[in-house]
Amino acid sequence: MPHWKLILTYDGTPYNGWQVQPNIPTIQGTLAEAIHRITGETVLPQGSGRTDTGVHALAQVATFSLTVPIPGANLHRALNRALPASIRVLSVEPVPEHFHARHSALRKTYEYRILPCGHDDRICSPMLAPYVWPCRFPLDLAVLQQAAAHILGTHDFTSFAASDPDQAARNAAHLKPPLSTGPVDNTRTILHSAWHQQDDLLIYRITGNGFLHHMVRNLVGTFVEAAAHRISPNTIPTILAARNRSAAGPTAPASGLFLVEVEY
Repeated sequence: MPHWKLILTYDGTPYNGWQVQPNIPTIQGTLAEAIHRITGETVLPQGSGRTDTGVHALAQVATFSLTVPIPGANLHRALNRALPASIRVLSVEPVPEHFHARHSALRKTYEYRILPCGHDDRICSPMLAPYVWPCRFPLDLAVLQQAAAHILGTHDFTSFAASDPDQAARNAAHLKPPLSTGPVDNTRTILHSAWHQQDDLLIYRITGNGFLHHMVRNLVGTFVEAAAHRISPNTIPTILAARNRSAAGPTAPASGLFLVEVEY
């Protein structure tokens, strides 16, 4: 069976996230429908991770197997013709059967983009609004950097995780919660965590060996609280140690988040 690896870029605005859900548009579901129209096969492509509603990707990775032989170049062209313009396939290549978009990933990089609008009543263009957080708080870039540096290394990120990442999906599918299988390990290693300014935007880039549900958006929301001088950036280690979501700041909007790269 041919086993394929796709790299996708997409505008997440029109979709209810990656994971297929009944009767609502998702990236995974839209891709599966396109594959079915091309090949007649019903497959569920596996992504490197579940991006949320409104979250974008510059290089999401997906894998799936087919029974029908089809040249990779033909599959690539056919997918981009079958998919809506909000989803583009950047590359298609055959990979060994054991390769899995999520399980084989070693590290991922995300970016979060903020348009500060608090100093001069700056207006966020409607052409830009779906891809940034137009933040009304005056933000101190040096404080953003100071706060972001505290999460480098290996930590338990429970304080920055959604309390129940699969609850919404279970509710939509009318499923009961799974039986408990023991404590959840929320330890992750962060290799890069830094902010920079690019033209009018403040951009946060983070690389790690894995991320919890809402983790990047919760980190950004907390860093913004520090940069707006509502909390001290030096409280980040205390928030980590609390292992309690209520200790951290608010969840930043989905619109500013991009999955940038997955490394294998």
